[in-house]
Amino acid sequence: MITTITFDTQELVNELEISGFTRQQSEKVVSVLKKSQGELVTKTDLRESELRLDSRFERIDGELKLNRWMLGAILASVLSIVVKSFV
Repeated sequence: MITTITFDTQELVNELEISGFTRQQSEKVVSVLKKSQGELVTKTDLRESELRLDSRFERIDGELKLNRWMLGAILASVLSIVVKSFV
């Protein structure tokens, strides 16, 4: 998702000049601001990323539970073999 902030670039250039920037400096600042808009992250972007991470953690948690169950089953099998060998 690309988020843009709409602003009057010419007005911003004029405001910067009034504040003491040169025309060239003012135009450069506005240019950098326009380019940086593509890198803005919104709350929606963060929520979507959080949901994807939650989904991955749930899947990993499920896999860990399955691995623990399988390890328990293997351990029980090995223990039963060991106990039978001594009886």
